Amino acid sequence: MDTPPLAPGPLDGLKVLELGQLIAGPFAAKTLADFGADVIKIEPPPDPKRPETSGGDPLRKWRLLKDGTSVWWQVQSRNKRSIALDLKEGEAQDLVRRLARDADVLIENFRPGAMEGWGLGPDALLELNPRLVILRISGYGQSGPYRDRPGFGVVAEAMGGLRHLTAEPGRVPVRVGVSIGDTLAALHGVIGILLALQHRHASGRGQVIDVALYEAVFNCMESLLPEYSAFGVVRPPAGSAMPGIAPTNAYRCRDGGYALIAGNGDSIFKRLMAAIGRPDLAADPALADNAGRVARVSELDAALGQWAGGLTVDEVLAALEAAAVPAGRIYTVADIAADPHYRARDMLQAVRMEDGSMLAVPGIVPKLSATPGGHRRNAPRLGQDTDEVLRELGLTAQQIEGLKRRGIVAGDSS
Repeated sequence: MDTPPLAPGPLDGLKVLELGQLIAGPFAAKTLADFGADVIKIEPPPDPKRPETSGGDPLRKWRLLKDGTSVWWQVQSRNKRSIALDLKEGEAQDLVRRLARDADVLIENFRPGAMEGWGLGPDALLELNPRLVILRISGYGQSGPYRDRPGFGVVAEAMGGLRHLTAEPGRVPVRVGVSIGDTLAALHGVIGILLALQHRHASGRGQVIDVALYEAVFNCMESLLPEYSAFGVVRPPAGSAMPGIAPTNAYRCRDGGYALIAGNGDSIFKRLMAAIGRPDLAADPALADNAGRVARVSELDAALGQWAGGLTVDEVLAALEAAAVPAGRIYTVADIAADPHYRARDMLQAVRMEDGSMLAVPGIVPKLSATPGGHRRNAPRLGQDTDEVLRELGLTAQQIEGLKRRGIVAGDSS
């Protein structure tokens, strides 16, 4: 990047080992790395028996590629170091143990039992380093009857209750469009790590954090379960509306776009009705609270739809901004890239690629006033830091070359 070096982040000095791949575990590690943690990402080296494979985290080859590598990789693995170890080999497992002795956090998102099969389960690692905090992310958790099932985010979103709600009534439920189940699990994992580090500060001991993808989704399902428990209600899909809260919906405008309008606060509702020329509805005592508005939501949606249908999206939003009513447009990524608020909040950052071109990537969240996160280094090439990390462990150049010759490790000195 063409920026001066950043000041140390709030996690400066925290050493993290990342043994996961694809999304959930690496996203959790990325979040720690953004705030200064030294994340060492352990990836599989190329398989000499399968020259058609390139090794490394499969995410390196997911979606759209630039010069053979996913541009997503530049977001998911920024600020990390990469070493390539074949975890099926005993010598590589020994190297992980040596790294774990001095680590603060270890993150893995393999299927339950994989780490134990390599001799790297929590019991073994905590015996080596009682202060180690271990985050384990899996589809269904480390216990229970579904423990051994393979679990991806899309399945967790369905089991957690989200997929049932993401549909128009009577139509097939649709995906959110991103791997939201994995990301929610990753963020829950980060919360768990920070809680465990706080406990370690007081007790001197680490612990294991067990995050299940479906549970992370279920934790965000608001009133879904208590409504079923108290009333036997299975909340149905409702398209762009929010059942039990009114008025809030997407309304088609004259130019074919949609305006999202959230007029469900009591005072906001009165301002909204005044803005659309319906003072009769604003003054109706039966509509003074949410319960009354929910009972007549079809009437309110019809009134708002008729008003919005006569205006462009820009005209609708201008009128509602003047009335202090929450409203917005449905953004595409092109809208995001052009939006001045995104730029003012430093949410559109540019990084310089190895070929000299610039790539836009999302900014850092959350924003800390005294110790903000930052983009300290681009995502690594596979094995880019193998030699460096192994030298830090005390291995000589000859020992490292011997491990490379035997296929135990791989490095990239380019």
